[in-house]
Amino acid sequence: MGERALPVGRDVIVGRDSELDRLAALVAGAAGEGGRVLLLSGAAGMGKSTLLEYAARRAGEAGRRVLRASGRESERDLAFAALHQLLRPVLDETPHLPDRQRRALLGAFGFVSDAPDPLLTGVAVLTLLSQVAERAPLVIVLDDAQWIDPASADVLAFAARRLADDPITLLAALRDLTPGPGGSPPLTPAPADASGHPARTPGPLDMAGFPTLTLGPLDAAASRRLLDLRAPGLTGRIRERVLDQAAGNPLALLELAAHAPLAPDGHGPLPVGERLAAIYAARLAELPEAARQALVLLAAADAEDPPDAVLALLPDADDKIWLAVEESGLVHRAGRHLRFRHPLVRSAIYHATPFDTRLEAHRTLAGALRDEPDRRAWHLAATALHPDAEVSAALERTAARARRRGGYAAAAKALARAAELRPDRDESARLLTDAAGSAVLTGDLPWVEELAGQARTRTDDPALLATAALHVGRLSALTRRHAATFDELAGIAGDLARTHPHIALDALAAAAVLRFYSGEESQRQEIDRLLPRLPATPLREWARIVSDPFGTGRAAAPRLPALIAAAGRRRGAGDHGEAPGADDRAVTGDSRGTDNGAGAGNRADTGGGPERLTALAVAAWVLDETPLAVRTFDAAVRSWRSAGPLPDGLGGVVALACFEYGRWDQARALCAELGALPAAARLHHAVACAHAIEAMVVAAQGDPATARALADEALRLVDPLESRSVAVYAHRALTTAAIAEGDYEDAWEHLRGVFGPAGDPVHYHASYPALPDLAESAARTGRHTEAIEIVERAARVLAQGGSPRLRGLVHRSRALLAGPDRAEEEFLAALAVPELERWPFEHAQALLEYAEWLRRRRRIAEARPFLTSAYDTFRRLGARPWSERAQAELRAAGLDVDPADPGALARLSPQQQQIVRLAARGLTNREIGERLFLSPRTVGSHLYRTFPKLGVTARSQLRDVVEAAGADGGAAPAGGR
Repeated sequence: MGERALPVGRDVIVGRDSELDRLAALVAGAAGEGGRVLLLSGAAGMGKSTLLEYAARRAGEAGRRVLRASGRESERDLAFAALHQLLRPVLDETPHLPDRQRRALLGAFGFVSDAPDPLLTGVAVLTLLSQVAERAPLVIVLDDAQWIDPASADVLAFAARRLADDPITLLAALRDLTPGPGGSPPLTPAPADASGHPARTPGPLDMAGFPTLTLGPLDAAASRRLLDLRAPGLTGRIRERVLDQAAGNPLALLELAAHAPLAPDGHGPLPVGERLAAIYAARLAELPEAARQALVLLAAADAEDPPDAVLALLPDADDKIWLAVEESGLVHRAGRHLRFRHPLVRSAIYHATPFDTRLEAHRTLAGALRDEPDRRAWHLAATALHPDAEVSAALERTAARARRRGGYAAAAKALARAAELRPDRDESARLLTDAAGSAVLTGDLPWVEELAGQARTRTDDPALLATAALHVGRLSALTRRHAATFDELAGIAGDLARTHPHIALDALAAAAVLRFYSGEESQRQEIDRLLPRLPATPLREWARIVSDPFGTGRAAAPRLPALIAAAGRRRGAGDHGEAPGADDRAVTGDSRGTDNGAGAGNRADTGGGPERLTALAVAAWVLDETPLAVRTFDAAVRSWRSAGPLPDGLGGVVALACFEYGRWDQARALCAELGALPAAARLHHAVACAHAIEAMVVAAQGDPATARALADEALRLVDPLESRSVAVYAHRALTTAAIAEGDYEDAWEHLRGVFGPAGDPVHYHASYPALPDLAESAARTGRHTEAIEIVERAARVLAQGGSPRLRGLVHRSRALLAGPDRAEEEFLAALAVPELERWPFEHAQALLEYAEWLRRRRRIAEARPFLTSAYDTFRRLGARPWSERAQAELRAAGLDVDPADPGALARLSPQQQQIVRLAARGLTNREIGERLFLSPRTVGSHLYRTFPKLGVTARSQLRDVVEAAGADGGAAPAGGR
């Protein structure tokens, strides 16, 4: 999900896309529609006010009149205070009210002496709002509705239930004063009822029966994006502490992030601002001593649901202190279950407590948590004011457990703190280097650089220095700095080849990844120069495969199935906690480098598991063993996801394999994950790769406009000379988009970004699959001679080391360029390659091209089975331009194909019908959104959901659906549903 920017200051909304879409649709649909009401509910800090601000802005942009009021606790006892605030801008309309209504309304505000009549006042408000809405649709925005005075609340509730015939929308935000499962409790205490107990109702505004939109905590990805946008300089362990302690509450995220840089190292809640700290410190000071001690222990425990060992330290559940604690509004209690009412409450209490008292709390907790070694280690660390080897060792063991569970950020955090507490400087440097290695898998390059830099200040050990640099280099591979990073990694390999060969081999394997990204021939030569100096292990062979797959690396292909099977067996053993064997040092992959097909900066210090499987899958993919690669990636991805989030760099190569294998929806989903990397991470190459791969998919699906936008953005993010692989993928996408539109001149121009001026491939691996596109474009634009030269040059290179797939593509390319006497021979040679069926899109294209050739020679009966097979594959994949092309050929061959369902459009909602009609006219999602006052994402979401209902796979097919339904495809009226 993306970000929605607001017009004021730096406010940004993240993680609320569905809520934003619902609000945008609601306020945009007020014209000509019956009244509508929506309540926003949620704990303090969840963003209700921000969403209301967004809705008000969208309403204003759509030409709506907006009236606003905000409940205030100080005015809850002032009758009609909120109503006056709401109606003050339109009180000049009151002379147009019927006399009795006018006097009732003015009497409610004290402007005339008439006694208040609640019913007549409600009718007057309804009439006044209806009058205002006659000139422009009206949107009423009520914030903090839980504090609205009862008199205003009654009138507004009365009016809300009678808006059905008016173009009026009412949005109200109410703080949820009763914490529910999974949600953060309120920031302020609930008001007391007559018995002195906290009220469990949201306030006097009775809106029962109206739809409610409940805001829960942001998910982990949205929380990270919010920090990336609002606190881009916050990295490393402090950032992780903010994420942990805020628990998805946007206000807590921003408040904690603002003061996190002032926090001391170690464990415990982060500080909050002075205002909040003072509020909660005052409430804490009013409590009995035993209650204060209990809350300090809870705050120091820093856990949303404290373990039983911590609860055992607290007074009994029936102790009278708990009544005072609950009345303070600081903690919500249900029996022995205790939870702070807001993450900021915990932080404020912790930092309002004297330092010595906090230390004592951590010591007490450490003593109680002997059966929970990870929690205990962190509490011991919080009490350590000087280096302590025992506590450091405990944290190192905590890091090892976190890493086995896939908690790489937690592992890096624990190792960094362990380094601070380790007395020996070289040992401290080792821990920091290990921390950098774990941090690589978080994608936080600034953090990795910070940890590596700290390690360098504490040691002169060349192995540690090289390893720290290697960790930075692995993640830097996903930036724009390919040439410089390659030189650094190759330098490490050369310097340490004799003294530390395994580190040197790690560095050279990572350098091979850079060679793949850049496609630079001089880098292959450097790798070939260094490889003989390094141990003859499978990792060395892996580097050769990635660097030179159609040369010396091709010989490894027959051994891959056995290696992958062995890795799978070892993964099963490793899942049960077995230590890796020595042979696991040979081929392991760090998934950060696998974003566009070459794999990872490989790690000799890592055991089996997903890293090893990933590396082997990369090797299989590079060698065009795509089915084997996809199966292996599936196993590796399951391992990653079972242990934690999928590492950022893994998505690209898996997406490429899925695209080639025909799993297009999965490919796009993976690209979306990778493309959402924050700009603060500086991993531009990874993001560009995701855009380029997704562009290839959507171009094949028949959405050339989106494909061009994605490909152009990919090319903008990288230097095409440093990231030739991404550049080639982008140009292949642009080529496919042009072919989908029948523009073969444009396709030929884009192919010059795939094959250079002299006809050489721009990239030694990524260019060759575009050979048939080159041949078809040349054949249709009269460039046979030039294209034949390029194809034959490629054929000579691939004759020995090329895969069966690529040799089949050469035959297909020759067939498209050949004269009548040679074409059929080449078509049949291409189709005779049994492996070609593993790439369903390419196989279907070959079938279609051969069938077209047959039909042009009036061999219609022979063409039909090829056409049918190709058509079925294209329909299954969603390759709309090619399915339409095959459909036309089938009709020309005398075969019926499924017509469009003329009733499908009528079964859609009115809003969906309008979106489909506008899309059928060629309008983009943004243009449709501007007309209907919807976000482009909402338009895209509607289209995505309507495609299966309409029996289409791409937006270019919508015109046929509209025509079949007898629709004119005209524009929907602005503001329609």
